[in-house]
Amino acid sequence: MSQARVATAVEGLDGILGGGLPADRLYLVEGLPGSGKTTLALQFLREGARLGEPVLYVALSETNEELTEVARSHGWKLDGVVVHELSSDINLQPDAQYTVFHPSEVELGATMKGVTEVVERVRPRRIVIDSLSELRLLAGDPLRYRRQILALKQFLGAAGRATVLLLDDKTAVGSDLQLQSLAHGVIALEQLTPEYGGARRRLRITKIRGVRFQDGYHDYEILHGGLRVYPRLVAAEHGRRFEPQSMTTGLAALDTLLGGGIARGTTTLLMGPAGSGKSLMAAQVASAAAARGEGIAFFLFDEGIGTFLAGTAGIGLDMRPFIETGRVIVKQIDPAELSPGQFVHLVRHAVEKVGVGVVVIDSLNGYLNAMPEERLLTTHLHELFAYLGQHGILTLTVMAQHGLIGNTQVPLDITYLADTVVLLRYFEAHGAVRKAISVMKRRAGSHESTIREFRISASGIDVGEPLREFRGILTGVPVYEGPAMAGDDGAT
Repeated sequence: MSQARVATAVEGLDGILGGGLPADRLYLVEGLPGSGKTTLALQFLREGARLGEPVLYVALSETNEELTEVARSHGWKLDGVVVHELSSDINLQPDAQYTVFHPSEVELGATMKGVTEVVERVRPRRIVIDSLSELRLLAGDPLRYRRQILALKQFLGAAGRATVLLLDDKTAVGSDLQLQSLAHGVIALEQLTPEYGGARRRLRITKIRGVRFQDGYHDYEILHGGLRVYPRLVAAEHGRRFEPQSMTTGLAALDTLLGGGIARGTTTLLMGPAGSGKSLMAAQVASAAAARGEGIAFFLFDEGIGTFLAGTAGIGLDMRPFIETGRVIVKQIDPAELSPGQFVHLVRHAVEKVGVGVVVIDSLNGYLNAMPEERLLTTHLHELFAYLGQHGILTLTVMAQHGLIGNTQVPLDITYLADTVVLLRYFEAHGAVRKAISVMKRRAGSHESTIREFRISASGIDVGEPLREFRGILTGVPVYEGPAMAGDDGAT
């Protein structure tokens, strides 16, 4: 028989916990000031009050007025939540120092008595004690403190059924592992401050005895309305059946180059120097899919929505009608303000809630800037691409190379993650700068190995015939070995 669970009402957290916290147990929620412990605790208690349960907030460090202000900032009322304020019972006046007994022998005992009395009176099903740092200071030494916590745990267990959250702001030096061992479970909240951009928060379930939970770090943020947790994406836990098929790009010559089109459920990487047409090529493929009735989601890291719409309209791809009908979604992403977990949440929402069939990420350079640690980028992308592939999504990703002509470099080699790699290049011929396109890799089948010229104009994208008269195009400085080619007047 499975143990009953208690919902925290924190979006995303209950899923990580496998349905909520096991009922009638004591848990430790630890994190530095500002990490969201009080907000999480109030969400937990308000959910109990909504269900008609008696709930109790024992405030050792905050006043009732301060808690009410926190609730008001989220648009909440604390109706049904009993707040017992013990901070006013602790005498900190200089002229009230004890001369015979140590303060820990008097104040700690009075504080613990106050806790037990209010628990016996309210008989709550959910309890929050905020915070343990006050009990630690009153105890004076670690042994007395741990004995009091153990006695409190035994009392709460004997007093009746209650799920208890102990909040700890980690102001003590070092990690209190013995306290963690006393708790049935531990939720650790962290707040990170990057060199640039807003603060980022993540949590980790250190332990929950006897149940399975999703371990590792999970991003979260504090919004109006409480905490929202973004569970770490595990691609193996998601997937659905879909019919494999090739999708046309809307350009016959490009379909031929790709060996018949782009396969559903694959990731295509469009790679090339700045201005070579990667974003417009992705928009061309997405526009053709939208015309067939597919839902499209664009995630723009490098340009604004206005610039994107102007650029696509400039080559005859008017996205506005698709956007107005909801078939195309365009999200502008600020990498300085968005964590990887939040981005994955946006992608999952587009796939699972909106039902898009094509996802465009423009560009991976911007995604790289959103990562707190560059070395983890490939792991994040592997899970994201695998997830999208298992849902039958056609994924188009863009990566800009450093340099324009000749030896160009990428900030991070992820070509092995993509199913199809399309390379765009500049090359010089007959006094003009031209563009070339080639397919370097395609896992889903064979592809044409030629290099073709392509042009971008007001009438759209045109992929030409194979450039058989040249050699050395990929170096940027080819050698012409054929007759004079059309367009030698310098038009591009």
